[in-house]
Amino acid sequence: MSKLFSSIVDLPDHDSTYELGYKLGQRCPKGTILLLFGDLGAGKTTLVQGLGAGLEIAEPISSPTFTLVNEYLEGRIPLYHADLYRLEMSQVDALELEEVYCEGGEMPPGVLAIEWAERMSERPQRAITLRLEHAARGGRQAMLMVHGNVQIALLKNVIGDGLLVDEV
Repeated sequence: MSKLFSSIVDLPDHDSTYELGYKLGQRCPKGTILLLFGDLGAGKTTLVQGLGAGLEIAEPISSPTFTLVNEYLEGRIPLYHADLYRLEMSQVDALELEEVYCEGGEMPPGVLAIEWAERMSERPQRAITLRLEHAARGGRQAMLMVHGNVQIALLKNVIGDGLLVDEV
């Protein structure tokens, strides 16, 4: 049984959502998978824009809603940004996202950020799960959950920069 760590981070504004993504991007190794959950407008794409900046990607990061996966290859590590909003579970399973983008199947291994991850029937246990929700007092909250020593160390490093609100 692997270790589990979770935390809640207050994100009072757009910039703090971007900053969380940036800090993750600065620290993510190849093969990192981020499963992003949240309603429309919750800040998933903003977080991925910060992630791209943290990965030193100069190209503007946009939502892949109509392209399915946007590939950004010119950074410290490639970023693959998937949006599953328009797909059914059976279609998502056929994509083999983890194999293609994290394990070097067809593309150089990189960081895979998946919006609307609830469309996946199976989710990789080694992924960082990040749920963005509107907070009752304004802004947003990010609930992060990770399994395994590598991901726990990564998350503790990110939230050690003053973003931690609560450990669960």
